[in-house]
Amino acid sequence: MKRILILVSLIALLCHTGCETEHGEHKKEEVKFLVTCPTRKDTSITRDYVCQIHAIQHIEIRALEGGYLEKVFVDEGQLVKKGQIMFQIMPVIYQAEFEKAQAEAEGAKIEYSNTKSLADNNVVSPNELAMSKARFDKAKAEMDLAQAHLRFAEIRAPFDGLIDRFHVRLGSLLEEGELLTTLSDNSEMWVYFNVPEAEYLDYKTREKNDSPVEVKLQMANNQLFEYPGVVTAIEADFNNETGNIAFRATFPNPEGLLRHGETGNIQMTDLLINALLIPQKATFEIMDKKYVFVIDENNVVRSRQITIGEEMPHIYVVKEGLTESDKILLQGLRKVRDKDVITYEFQEPDSVMAHLELYAE
Repeated sequence: MKRILILVSLIALLCHTGCETEHGEHKKEEVKFLVTCPTRKDTSITRDYVCQIHAIQHIEIRALEGGYLEKVFVDEGQLVKKGQIMFQIMPVIYQAEFEKAQAEAEGAKIEYSNTKSLADNNVVSPNELAMSKARFDKAKAEMDLAQAHLRFAEIRAPFDGLIDRFHVRLGSLLEEGELLTTLSDNSEMWVYFNVPEAEYLDYKTREKNDSPVEVKLQMANNQLFEYPGVVTAIEADFNNETGNIAFRATFPNPEGLLRHGETGNIQMTDLLINALLIPQKATFEIMDKKYVFVIDENNVVRSRQITIGEEMPHIYVVKEGLTESDKILLQGLRKVRDKDVITYEFQEPDSVMAHLELYAE
């Protein structure tokens, strides 16, 4: 009797399990996957490049003559005007040299004047007058040289700019050519960034009529600089080690926010004509290669390798591997395998692109 009860229980259990399995398979078949297709559109892509920011003029201010630093008329970080005196080296020696040369020039002038009067009266020869004139010219030239040395004792700003840190202090004994400070003209900034060879070729291909290309600057605090810049120069040679070439963009800096030596990112926007676009979420990766699931006319899922041309937020630009007529799986990529037969719901690509952030796995 017990054996009969056990046997009946086993049969009931198997029947129940079979019903659940059949019900589960039936339920699986009813799952509908979301499917879309690639779309072709004109779009734009923004590329970021790490950049170095330089003042349009940035020079070293050095001592033109040796001597003691007698006076400092400015301070670090101060804005100075062209011609403004910044430093003065003790001018005693140069002043004495100038006064001596000035006296000698005055004596030579008197001698030449007297000789000229004598020559006019035929008392001395024309050669004697020429020699007197030569001595006067030499003395005058030596006076001008001494005056130049005296002016070298005063260091003046060659242009409007911002003074950097001092490398010497009041009373320092300076040698000729010693570095005093640096001066930056920050009215405009030159921003340098490196562009890979392929992107350089794309840039030159799109460039028309030598019209300047506008770029934006993202500063170190991730904020965009208020004023746009334009690409004004490209270096002559590529760097053989990196395969890059340097671009230079010029930015106005009316408020003086940018300083020499800052870093940031250049944002350059490129127009892509008739680009083939798909959602990033429709792709998966195997061994650093991108794939999508394509659904054929028999609703069979087949994996296909694609080549990505450009990457944008939530979107890939497909270079090879797909056409506009292909249907691709948008959701449930982890729930299917190659050659599975599925049922699906098709959604127009424009609608998909408008709500990409909603499609999370």
